[in-house]
Amino acid sequence: MALQTNVAFIGLGIMGLPMAGHLLAAGCSLTVHSRTKAKADPLLARGARWAVTPAEAARHAEVVFICVPDTPDVQQVVMDGILPAAAAGDVVPGQIVVDHSTISPSATRNMAAVLAGHGIQFLDAPVSGGDSGARNATLSIMVGGDESSFEKIRPLLKAMGKTLTWCGPSGAGQLTKLVNQILVSVTNLAVCEALTFARENELDLQKTLAAVSGGAAGSWQLANLGPRMVDGDFAPGFMIKLQQKDLRLALEAAKDRGLDLAALSLVHRLFATAIDDHRENQGTQALFAVVEKAAKRR
Repeated sequence: MALQTNVAFIGLGIMGLPMAGHLLAAGCSLTVHSRTKAKADPLLARGARWAVTPAEAARHAEVVFICVPDTPDVQQVVMDGILPAAAAGDVVPGQIVVDHSTISPSATRNMAAVLAGHGIQFLDAPVSGGDSGARNATLSIMVGGDESSFEKIRPLLKAMGKTLTWCGPSGAGQLTKLVNQILVSVTNLAVCEALTFARENELDLQKTLAAVSGGAAGSWQLANLGPRMVDGDFAPGFMIKLQQKDLRLALEAAKDRGLDLAALSLVHRLFATAIDDHRENQGTQALFAVVEKAAKRR
């Protein structure tokens, strides 16, 4: 699919805004919609068009991208916006809808089946890489759904991400993202505990990070979130409330398979404590404050 394609982007938050910007920079004809129009101002100033509703955004788009917080938000866009337009024959034939949100795999499969009945392919394509990955177009994009549709939109995805993987049928992208979220959240907890241990043993935390980051203990969380923990910088790249939503989805999927994942359950409880401490809008590195406080109680 050519980069000069007519596309729509619905949802212009921390991730969606820069992702949509990359599509515009790549030459796409871009229509955008967000709950708050002001969020679209940087894109409108660069030539994007504003749509008052998701249905209006989707009307003339060959590809519709969605990047919103949770399952009900995606369902509202799809079932209340795109689907009625499709039923009325008011969308481009062969339209592809690409959902970059992290949502329920089962809800994803249901929406894909409904849209397929109207000739629309629905790809679940959650992303990983945080706000820096969105800004730098280095995201990892995990895609479930029709493989030929994935290949068709690969040039568009390449404008936003570095690692593009077709993971399998509908829902496989979401399940792969939940694997990702188990890994990142449990590793984040390990970084929090390690730095708590280092601080309480009066180590120089900057030197400690330098010493361990290049060895077997190295990770994205250690390299990117560790310095921010040390500096007390809890500004959001990925907010705690969204991480907690993802962990809830992972626990639900695990329960469906009869799995009891102890580390996942523990980090979910700790993020719940962070939310109780009114840290829901802080970055996930703020878990450090919760872990450090809890450790000192013992």
